[in-house]
Amino acid sequence: MDYHQFTFNTNEPELLLAFIQDLPFDSFEVEEKILQAYIPAKDDTEEMRKHLDNLKERVDFNYRQSVIPYQNWNTVWESNFSPIRVGDFCGIRTDFHPPFDPPVTHEIQIQPKMAFGTGHHATTWMVIDQMAKLDFKDKKVLDYGCGTGILAILAEKMGATALDAVDIEPPAVENTLEHITLNNCSQITTYEGTLDQLEKNHYQIILANINRNVILKSLPTLYNQLEKGGYLLISGFIQQDTDLLQNTTQQQGFTLQEIQTRENWICMVLST
Repeated sequence: MDYHQFTFNTNEPELLLAFIQDLPFDSFEVEEKILQAYIPAKDDTEEMRKHLDNLKERVDFNYRQSVIPYQNWNTVWESNFSPIRVGDFCGIRTDFHPPFDPPVTHEIQIQPKMAFGTGHHATTWMVIDQMAKLDFKDKKVLDYGCGTGILAILAEKMGATALDAVDIEPPAVENTLEHITLNNCSQITTYEGTLDQLEKNHYQIILANINRNVILKSLPTLYNQLEKGGYLLISGFIQQDTDLLQNTTQQQGFTLQEIQTRENWICMVLST
């Protein structure tokens, strides 16, 4: 299967990313005034293009499109991948990069493919940064919208003993399973599908790095799933949505513990 690469030129790449992440793009790269977005060729439809054109009323941008043959994708992606470091707490690298020096407390190896969540994006970075402040030992954890699985893997490395990881995208689930093996994890159960499959399960910590609309829709279920005194970490929305998320989570019954901002993106730590 071929992929189409969209190269967007804009003065507000992070804002544009917030608007297009609900479209069927698989992954993104942001660098200064350039946003790269990748979509399966079959999903590059006339309707999707119309959505892009309509967005020009809200964000100033132009774009060009090129084809990346499937057989070349991993080589292209890996050649552009650089290790990620979140202080001394966590480092994410591939097997062709050397271990971190100076070392980090938790090191995760990944095989970068077309799944969101390699750690480069500000939202993933912030969730990892906030995880460092929580006690995961012997906890039940949900990684909702697991992407590459690195949050669930990190949670296990931090001592969690019962973990569920769920994503609606088959490539993300496949990538998560690969990373579970690569990092010698044994406590993570992976699901392909929606949150409905795990509706009756309860957790002490829930990690939800997805997007604004999915989070808003899922809040009632997440509240019911989170045990009393538990923590919900949410990210995937921009600063302009802060009031909306803060008000809606409060109405649902959550208590806001902390807000973190990075590159116009927001991460919230909530409790019950």
